[in-house]
Amino acid sequence: MGKIMQKNQIFSSISSKSPNIPSQFDILVIGSGAAGLYAALRLPTHLQVGLITKDTVKAGSSNWAQGGIAAAIDPSDTPSLHFEDTINAGAGLCEPEAVQFLVEKGSEAIASLVELGVAFDRHGEKLTMTLEAAHSRPRVLHSADTTGRAIVDTLAQQVLERKNIQVISQAFALSLWLNESTGNCQGISLLYQEQIIWIRSSAVILATGGGGQIFSQTTNPTVSTGDGIALAWRAGALMRDLEFFQFHPTALTVPGAPRFLISEAVRGEGAHLVDSQGQRFAFNYHPQGELAPRDVVSRAIFTHLQKTKPDPYCVYLDLQPIEAEKIRYRFPNIIKVCQQWGIDVFTQPIPVSPAAHYWMGGIVTDLDSSTSIDGLYAIGETASTGVHGANRLASNSLLECIVFAVQLSQLAVKPQVNVDDTRYQSLPVRKEQKDWSHEIEKIKLIRQNLPQLMWHSAGICRSQAILEEAIAQLNIWRSQLADLDVIQCLLKTTPNQTVQLSSNQAQQQLKLAAETLNLTDVGYLILKSAAWRTESRGGHYRSDYPQTSNEWQFHTLIQGDCWRKSPNITK
Repeated sequence: MGKIMQKNQIFSSISSKSPNIPSQFDILVIGSGAAGLYAALRLPTHLQVGLITKDTVKAGSSNWAQGGIAAAIDPSDTPSLHFEDTINAGAGLCEPEAVQFLVEKGSEAIASLVELGVAFDRHGEKLTMTLEAAHSRPRVLHSADTTGRAIVDTLAQQVLERKNIQVISQAFALSLWLNESTGNCQGISLLYQEQIIWIRSSAVILATGGGGQIFSQTTNPTVSTGDGIALAWRAGALMRDLEFFQFHPTALTVPGAPRFLISEAVRGEGAHLVDSQGQRFAFNYHPQGELAPRDVVSRAIFTHLQKTKPDPYCVYLDLQPIEAEKIRYRFPNIIKVCQQWGIDVFTQPIPVSPAAHYWMGGIVTDLDSSTSIDGLYAIGETASTGVHGANRLASNSLLECIVFAVQLSQLAVKPQVNVDDTRYQSLPVRKEQKDWSHEIEKIKLIRQNLPQLMWHSAGICRSQAILEEAIAQLNIWRSQLADLDVIQCLLKTTPNQTVQLSSNQAQQQLKLAAETLNLTDVGYLILKSAAWRTESRGGHYRSDYPQTSNEWQFHTLIQGDCWRKSPNITK
């Protein structure tokens, strides 16, 4: 590709201020949640690893995970029972081989975390476990109600001590760098220290988490903007099941408060889900009541609210059936957050309603975390390993991160040779001096309206007419974005140049533009997939096609703008 010359852009052959990172790594890991951190730790120590995070280490969804990590390690439990529960929750779309791999490796994963120093709760010397929805046995290990934080804190400390791992914070991956001849992934472009630079690597591991920020009601942190899925899709990777988004039934619903997740473990320990009249309504919708699978409980709440239209518009979790001492021991963080919003969980029910929580779909991977692009790997919520099917079983996500990251220890890559840290100085520099302020206002407006559109059209209840209307609107926004100079700056930067920005403000504007581009792309993928699948299954519910159909026991496969069915899945 040749150099891009545009009005008001100045090209210079002088050296830029070189960023304080190498121009090459053996392996790049994008994302610093449990998946990215553990993957970096399991990679061979003779390889130079760059761990890139767009915020700080520990800013992702893993750090927010409350309930715990599921594994069949109790004498009363077996991997076979865990397998059956996972398959049943997945509503016919789990890949049995992947599920078998997950559950059989569970005990090894827990042993590894304990060895690293993760402080799971114990009763004496024995690890304690709790019951969560759709599990047939208590198999969820926890560290009070901040299990994700306990795991991420431990892993982050280990990463920071590894001499072969360099953490690059406040850095945003803009695109994958594909070899024009072979098509394999050979690095990324990166927004970092007021520059756009290109970093070469023998392999890239995407561990960027989910995309909950696409919805106005979400338990996800602000960094969850679907970046890895958008990057991989634009690069031509095969995607799968992007219509399947899990809506957690119980997020704190208080005016002005973030949609703080009230862990499923609260119901597992005995809390009742009640309406404004104090009735345990969930049994009207499923014989397991509040311990039915998540998609069932979320739809029960959604339907019940539509029927009863209470003010305030929420239902409640009543913790009074649980002993006060157990509440203090198991849920100290929930107690603290509720207190901040004027709720005493010992005497008052917690107002809750559903919110977008976990994306079952993602980039198609095999058991080695390989994608359809050579040199590109995906792990964690970004990946579609096949273990979650149409509806993730509670607390399987952290286990998936650990189990599949172990496979990356076998990653065979050739170490980069002739690493030249002066490469940035030798590249032509494009000084980007535009003021994008007027365009940023348009981007902010799209960013503000998109989550509302998605919640209304592709939330808990969907229908063809509303989906098509939303697709039309989203295509207008995507077209408007494509015409903006700030987006052109992102898309037309080539590996044979470094872009020098004029200020930190310009960097923040580019980051906002890039995140919004990613969100509109993943929104498009969700909407199109939801309109394409004319049935209801797991996290995908269609009011105009309310039944599950055997004719749709397929994965949705997406590559570019082509949607197709996978071969039929057999249990």
